[in-house]
Amino acid sequence: MQTNSLEAKNSAFYDDLWLNSYLTNPKRFNTWPLVSSLLPEAKMRMEVGPGLRPRLPIAGTHFLDASPPAIKQLEARGGIAKLGSITDLPFENGEFDLVAAFDVVEHVEDDQRVFTELTRILKENGRLIISVPLHAGYWTVFDDYVGHARRYEPATLLALLAKNNLVVEKSAVFGMQPNNPRMLKYAVKVMTEHRTAATRWYNWLFLPLGMLFQKRLKFTDGLMDLTQVYEVLLVCRRETPAA
Repeated sequence: MQTNSLEAKNSAFYDDLWLNSYLTNPKRFNTWPLVSSLLPEAKMRMEVGPGLRPRLPIAGTHFLDASPPAIKQLEARGGIAKLGSITDLPFENGEFDLVAAFDVVEHVEDDQRVFTELTRILKENGRLIISVPLHAGYWTVFDDYVGHARRYEPATLLALLAKNNLVVEKSAVFGMQPNNPRMLKYAVKVMTEHRTAATRWYNWLFLPLGMLFQKRLKFTDGLMDLTQVYEVLLVCRRETPAA
């Protein structure tokens, strides 16, 4: 799939998703205990691609997203929001203490550029929070539906982090771990054939229900064993490059 085709697919999908949705309070997510613990050392903070589901506090946080409907609502709640691309971040080198990208990196073809940009805008010893799906063997029709470019093999992900002087401080299993491929395929079929109705049901029923049953994140110091992990959340620190 060509980059432009993937970008267009993602843009259409998420503009449609956010157009008739609402902004969710970050405190409702199971990531909030982690985020709130990092805020005292994160006066300057930025989140890439939050849509209407930001994990960092909205007021006073810089946001970058490709969706105008999301930008409009983030600005209305006090966010410093801009339209833009994760491969060309409109910020200065070393500008931020904390940068977050939840479920974003896997949507972009040029992930080498993504990690270069995310690291560039981080201060030395600044922290990057990212979540990514793992293992090509776990690929499903849902990955296609939501516009993923890849699922990461752990070794590839670790090589990207090391190349950009990012050290994993802690990690946790993240997101849903699907265990019924047949049901997942059926769900995607319904969402594809009845997108408007499916989007409405997701935003106003399934998402609120899912948030009620969120499990507390269980963190491991350093990098956990990723052998059977479907998606991982990483807290990384930017080290000073070796001389």
